[in-house]
Amino acid sequence: MITILSGSNRNDNHTLKFAQLAKQLLQKTTKEEVVLVDMAALASWSVTGDMYGNTSQPAVIKQLQDEIIIPSQKFWFFVPEYNGSYPGIVKLVLDAISVRDSKESFQNKKAIVTGVASGRAGNLRGMDHLADVLNHLGMFVHPNKLPISSIYKYMDDNKMVVGEEIKELLQKQISQLLNFN
Repeated sequence: MITILSGSNRNDNHTLKFAQLAKQLLQKTTKEEVVLVDMAALASWSVTGDMYGNTSQPAVIKQLQDEIIIPSQKFWFFVPEYNGSYPGIVKLVLDAISVRDSKESFQNKKAIVTGVASGRAGNLRGMDHLADVLNHLGMFVHPNKLPISSIYKYMDDNKMVVGEEIKELLQKQISQLLNFN
């Protein structure tokens, strides 16, 4: 299983649109099951001290971990730039999952990272920050991170991601992800 994580919990976020396009392209390229996790859909749980307990994890986090994170061998993170890094929801989810069955969730698994930003750097710093955390959890992060900058040039008037250039960039990263062993 390959899991794509759209790392924004903002309503109607653009990161999800890039992740959805990546999922479509990836499904055309592989026979492996591809799952998209929209972090905006995880809004049903609240931040409490109980989320760090082995037996008191929120049900949505336990289900995410048991049904998606543990079975997945490869991950594709799409992270927007928030205040010079990646969004707190990504770190919060990683922290919550790492409490229970951390080795089964992360150890020796592969990850690739795509940054999404309206500015010109494509979240370069945030991708490095995330790679450091993923490495700390025991994951191998592909060295070629894709910064997608000036995202609006890839979006039409309806805010849909379009164009061959972006598809080619994502297709290159798909190839790298699938060949990352």
